Amino acid sequence: MSAPPPPEHPHDPHPGFPVDPDVEVPPPPHLHSSVLAVVAIGGALGALARWAVAEALPHDPDRFPWSTFSVNVAGCFLIGVLMVVVVERWSHRPLARPFLGTGVLGGFTTFSTYAVETRGLLAAGQPVLAASYLVGTLVVGLLAVVVALRLTERVVG
Repeated sequence: MSAPPPPEHPHDPHPGFPVDPDVEVPPPPHLHSSVLAVVAIGGALGALARWAVAEALPHDPDRFPWSTFSVNVAGCFLIGVLMVVVVERWSHRPLARPFLGTGVLGGFTTFSTYAVETRGLLAAGQPVLAASYLVGTLVVGLLAVVVALRLTERVVG
């Protein structure tokens, strides 16, 4: 005697495999072409801006990467501004957050390069500088978000 087949779920990403009955599998997100377009355009613009900063502030592998630090901190500050402005002023503009937040700022900031540069500093025999960069970027970035939120709330409020 064999076990009965598992119940079918309409949005099961793996049909034929057992699904825990206590877990609801959400439907796949519905992606609108306009959202994809604004994220792609914004991402391209943000990446170009990051490239321009990297070209303007080049660094040696054993030196502090000011260009990446600058774009990441500036991006953190701008996401703080954006979140207040989107909620307070632009809530009726559904493409503002995908374009500016996910697109432009997602393309502008680069935490993957931050990780690679931290590893590069370690490989270059600069453990103190690597640790300073690693922790400093996180601390200053989080502070930038908080400062931006507070300043923007005062200006907009």
